[in-house]
Amino acid sequence: MFSQFKPAIILLALLTILTGVIYPLGVTGIAQVIFPHQANGSLIIQNGQTVGSELIGQTFDNPKYFWGRLSATGTYSYNAFNAENLTGSSGSNYGPLNPALTDMVQARIDALKAADPDNTLPIPGDLVTASASGLDPHISVAAALYQVARVARERGLSEDQVRQLVDEYTEGRTWGFLGEARVNVLLLNLALDGVESR
Repeated sequence: MFSQFKPAIILLALLTILTGVIYPLGVTGIAQVIFPHQANGSLIIQNGQTVGSELIGQTFDNPKYFWGRLSATGTYSYNAFNAENLTGSSGSNYGPLNPALTDMVQARIDALKAADPDNTLPIPGDLVTASASGLDPHISVAAALYQVARVARERGLSEDQVRQLVDEYTEGRTWGFLGEARVNVLLLNLALDGVESR
């Protein structure tokens, strides 16, 4: 029986070194060489300051900014993981008949209407619902266009100027056929700040 322990321990040590040290270091090294921006979190840096990541949404509630999707991570949306506040990536797991989901959607509809009472366009679904991760940085083109009039008015810009920025920051389908066209909210809002400061 003890003769079986020696090969098992050797195999455990070997696989621990191979899969726990060599493989992670190899993958990290290759990623740093081939995809350094993505491997380091796709961070957006302006004037030497990190302002966010292209991959993680941020909460915007000022009417002069485009608003992203709701976050299912609770009242501490889009923060780095914090065990005390239960933040991080998560969905709500609310079913379509759950009153909490209905209340959440209605609250967002009310906020959108209060911020832009003259807007008669239908509200796109992604402006009132959370993504599965609760951290989605993108909105649909329809969700961006829904907000153009409000953002233009709040910033003193023409709707054409704002719509042009939306077009400029619209990303096509992944590989040309997967998913839908989308707009990265943080990149669009940073571009708006740049236009306003000129």
